[in-house]
Amino acid sequence: MSALSVALTGNPNTGKSTIFNELTGARQKIGNWPGVTVDKKVGVIEHNGRKISVIDLPGTYSINARSQEEQVVSDFFKTNKPDIVVNIIDASNIARNLFLTIQLMENGIPLILNLNMMDEAERHGIKIDMKKLEAAFGMPVTNTVGRSNKSVRKLLDVFTNAVMTNYTPSKLISEHIERVRNLERSGLAPAKVEEEIISARYDLIDKIMASAVTVSAAGKTLTEKLDSFLANGVTSILLMIAIFYLMFQISFNWIGQPLADIVGEFFDETLVPWAAESMEAAGVEGWMQSLVSDGIIAGVGAVINFVPLIFTLFIILSFLDGTGYMARVAFIMDPIMRRAGLSGKSIMPLMMGFGCAVPAIMANRALDTHKDRMISIFVTPFITCNAKVPIIALFAAMFFPDNVANVVFAMYFLGIITAIVMAKVLSSTMFKEQQSTFLLELPPYRLPDPKTVLLEAWDKGKGYLIKAGTIIFAMSVIIWFLSSFNSDGMTEDMDSSYLASIGSATSVIFAPQGFDTWEAGAAAVTGILAKEAVVSTMGILYGAGDDISTEDEDVAESAETMMATSMGGAFTPLTALAFMVFSLLYSPCMTALGTVKKEAQGFKWMAFVFFYTTAVAWVASLIVYQGGKLLGFE
Repeated sequence: MSALSVALTGNPNTGKSTIFNELTGARQKIGNWPGVTVDKKVGVIEHNGRKISVIDLPGTYSINARSQEEQVVSDFFKTNKPDIVVNIIDASNIARNLFLTIQLMENGIPLILNLNMMDEAERHGIKIDMKKLEAAFGMPVTNTVGRSNKSVRKLLDVFTNAVMTNYTPSKLISEHIERVRNLERSGLAPAKVEEEIISARYDLIDKIMASAVTVSAAGKTLTEKLDSFLANGVTSILLMIAIFYLMFQISFNWIGQPLADIVGEFFDETLVPWAAESMEAAGVEGWMQSLVSDGIIAGVGAVINFVPLIFTLFIILSFLDGTGYMARVAFIMDPIMRRAGLSGKSIMPLMMGFGCAVPAIMANRALDTHKDRMISIFVTPFITCNAKVPIIALFAAMFFPDNVANVVFAMYFLGIITAIVMAKVLSSTMFKEQQSTFLLELPPYRLPDPKTVLLEAWDKGKGYLIKAGTIIFAMSVIIWFLSSFNSDGMTEDMDSSYLASIGSATSVIFAPQGFDTWEAGAAAVTGILAKEAVVSTMGILYGAGDDISTEDEDVAESAETMMATSMGGAFTPLTALAFMVFSLLYSPCMTALGTVKKEAQGFKWMAFVFFYTTAVAWVASLIVYQGGKLLGFE
């Protein structure tokens, strides 16, 4: 028998992805739909001796092709004819969900209607007569409880037994479709036609609800009670801050960082010494030993060491999203973000940027419009990620020992303000013709399905590891080469290396900022590979070497060590502040730039982000230095 193709479609937050994950488990392939960054999920299973290919279409409220998700669903049904289309409906919000159902039927797409979350509907006092609903549409109707594997698996029997050609729309649906066709041929203005069609759809929904659905009076639901303080008033903002503070503590201190330390120790104390000893015993040439240890292993280690942080963060975010809380965050922040030309949903990628720009940039694919996605991608690099903290902390401790906390806070604040200002600038210039929309559903609070949370975290983390990791790997080898060779061959004197030459050439542009040494130029270049490299590069070049530590309690000692060498004489407090501002705002690391290329779909946008962020950083550091001189601080 031939393979059976099944497409799952429905509104966001209907449990569609949970059903897909229950049906296919780990037998999934994740990619992107052609031309867009929206996830494409396909899983293949066998049931009753028949292979079934299941496609999880993006969640969408309509097929008007106004957002990427709507475009994907609309294009899919124009170019594909799956054997079965299953419209997943949240039974507790059936009236709202039926709008998409009717649109699909207007386009001649035969459906199986699946009422999901029937348990929640019953708790809300909603009773649905499935036989009457089936008669109203003329299509088969099933029901599931999304988190129940047994409930979901019974859909497989429906798939293998269904013959969609046996079903035709009911008289009620046929009359509605004819009414829509008459409106389309009426010659009325397009806006008026659309208004009349939407009205006709809601009229039809009212008739179906009256015939097949009864709603009993019920008291306040748990969701309504929780939203009274989680999504309203000043309390909601304070709780949001507390929740995200806890998320970052878990990701970067309590769980993620300890796991990262274990991985780092394995590379530094086990793998690197073992590789060095093995190559030494085998008589491998010195340059090859350095390449493997300092280039390849260091490059792979840099990626692997960061994976625990990424996966921990993604698991927490997937969990919060599954509970329905992330929609509340967007709702709370919308009034603030709209003043910057963005929608409330843009706050999430920006907040993720405090951890790392890579997952933050990737998270922008969840935004509704092209304008919001692009602007948010372009301003996320200004946020103070964890990799920038060592630079800020070290320079603050060295040159502003009495005001360390104030300087660090000021740098965080500067990153946020710069992101907001540049969002407004981009919204008013490059994207002024495009509109931001904010269609937001506040789903009921629910306990997320663990399998769905872990699979979503794995999908995102795997993408980071494979795609972003290759960029760090390649650049690590390049930096090793630049710091180890000059025109005469391999050298142990870094002052004569290619890196020193590059630093000298780069430093020229920093003359107006006062930090025009080749060491500062070289640190800025290595910072493009990874922001953490700025501190280690400065330490090596100024003689502190491996004594440099980026742990908070060691910052002061590290600063004193570097001041004991020549760094204290190379910077003044004002030039140090200018250097901090530049390091905070200039080009994101290569991993983040590669992610920009992938998410914005083009090298031109990657180049744009590199040059425009660096230009903003150059101007900001110039203002700090020259302004400070005018005020007499030099």
